[in-house]
Amino acid sequence: MILLTFFLGVIANFIGYIPPGNINLTLVRITINRGFKQAMRFIIAFSCAEFIFTFIIMHGAKWLSAQVHLDVVIDWVMVALFLVLGTITWLNRTKPPETKYSEHASIKYGILLGFVNPMQVPFWMICGTYLITHEWILDGNIALIIFSIGSAGGSFLCLFLYARFAQYIQSKFALSTRVINTAIAILFFGLAGYHVVKRVYLAVKPKYTNTLKH
Repeated sequence: MILLTFFLGVIANFIGYIPPGNINLTLVRITINRGFKQAMRFIIAFSCAEFIFTFIIMHGAKWLSAQVHLDVVIDWVMVALFLVLGTITWLNRTKPPETKYSEHASIKYGILLGFVNPMQVPFWMICGTYLITHEWILDGNIALIIFSIGSAGGSFLCLFLYARFAQYIQSKFALSTRVINTAIAILFFGLAGYHVVKRVYLAVKPKYTNTLKH
C-alpha cells in the first residue's frame, strides 16, 4: 500500500505538469536564459515546496471541493498571474542573458512558485478527492506524507524532462533568446486569454440557456 501510494503521487503529479503552465514555461525560460544548472536549482527548490503544498491541499481537498465559486477565484488569479509573467517575459525578450546569477535566485524563485501555484489547487481538488473517495490512498497523515513525497518526485521528473527538452531545442535549432522569450510570452498571454474566455463563456452560458427555455 505504501509503494502504491508513493507511485500514485508520482504518476498523478507527473501528468499534472505535462500541459504548458506557469511553472514549466517559467522553467523553460530559466533553462534558456540562465542555463541548466540554475534550472536544476529551481526544480529542486520547487519540488521541495511542492511536497508541502500537496500535503496541505490533500488535507483540505474535500473541503475545498465543496467551496462555492472557488474555481472562479482561481481562474481570475491565473489570469493575473499569466499576464504578469507574460508581461515580464515580453519586456525582457530583447535583453541579452546575464552571465552571472545569484546562487540562491533560482532557489528562492522555485520556493515562491511552489507555494503560489493556483493551477494545482483545482487539480488536487479533483484528483485528491477521487483518490481518497475511491480508497486508492488513505487520508491519514502517514499516507498523505508518502503521497506528497511521490508528488514531489513526479513534479521533479516532469520538470527535469522539460529542462532537458528546452536545452535540446536551444542547441539543436540555435534559436535566439529573443525568439524563445517572445514565444513563451505569447503562450503566457494565450493562457491568460483562455481563462478569460472560459469565465465569460461560463457566465453567459446559463443566461443563454434560460433564454432558450423561455
